[in-house]
Amino acid sequence: MENKKFNIAIIGLGFGSEFIPIYQRHPNATMYALCQRNEEKLNEIADTFGIEKRYTDYDELLKDPLIDAVHINTPIHLHAEQSVKALRAGKHVACTVPMATTVDDCKKIVDAVKETGLIYMMMETVIYSRELLFVKKMVENGEMGKIQFMRASHQQEMAGWPGYWEGLPPMHYATHCVGPLMALAKANAAYVSCFGSGTIDAHLIPKYGSPFAIETCHIKYKDSDLSAEVTRSLFNTARQYRESFDLYGSKKTFEWSLIAEEEPVIHTGETPEKVTVPDYAHLLPKEIQAFTTGGVYDADDHQHLSFIQGAGHGGSHPHLVHEFLTALAEERTPFPNAKQSANITCVGILAHESAMDGGKIRELPDFTF
Repeated sequence: MENKKFNIAIIGLGFGSEFIPIYQRHPNATMYALCQRNEEKLNEIADTFGIEKRYTDYDELLKDPLIDAVHINTPIHLHAEQSVKALRAGKHVACTVPMATTVDDCKKIVDAVKETGLIYMMMETVIYSRELLFVKKMVENGEMGKIQFMRASHQQEMAGWPGYWEGLPPMHYATHCVGPLMALAKANAAYVSCFGSGTIDAHLIPKYGSPFAIETCHIKYKDSDLSAEVTRSLFNTARQYRESFDLYGSKKTFEWSLIAEEEPVIHTGETPEKVTVPDYAHLLPKEIQAFTTGGVYDADDHQHLSFIQGAGHGGSHPHLVHEFLTALAEERTPFPNAKQSANITCVGILAHESAMDGGKIRELPDFTF
């Protein structure tokens, strides 16, 4: 595996710039090309990182036979089309969340993976956060006992984000709270029921026809006795930014801190104790270990807003890159693979449909299992 190197192209250089030096230093990657429609911005970033191959046209990039894989970091409504195009062009795909904005588009990506035999991975940050790695280890070691219930939340204020975010249905961007629960349950969602609550500002509603300030979804897992609850808000709800999950076990329970600067709590029986979550850089090649605890691109003043609000995404970025590259090198499916990514994404899409229909149950499609 150490001798395998893959030429990587990053598409979209807002959030995408955070990943450039990680690929540059990973032993299985060559940071080969960048793609950005704004040529001035493209040249500025490519010059900063010394990358010669540059594209302003995504279709032209896909014609380059030397590119092995693309990492897509563009606006969410472009993810599906760009992922399918890349797979059809013979490129492996890593794509930021969500996978797509419709169930049909998720299916198109899954079908393209089946037909091409190539690798697709949705780069869901919380699945590789230090908190998830910490709790996952406790579950696998038997410390938590039997998992009895899980819940997760993702609350933020998106006023001032780019226009396509304005009025977005909360559950259409739910992967940060749905993903970690799938990872801990090791099961796919079977069906969902969701309620909307409250109302966002009137000028935000027309773009998507979604009135709700908060959406709360219950998930039933396939072939499991587990269910879970997720809460999502984007506008007009007073709350410090929070990506969180709680896991209730028969022996121990993990509860995320209520305030970002505080420590989470482990309950052993009825006895609570604050705990310090360790970092997991030791799981990574030494060349990229530093990226679990520090900013990456333009670290002092101009980090991407999602990185600042998300407290560095739990040190997940180098873990995501490492999982994608090792899956390529070992010719195995990554986590989450295309079907798992579709299941995570479709939970949110169908949860919003359920909320608009008064909470009626929505079944997850068969292709996500």
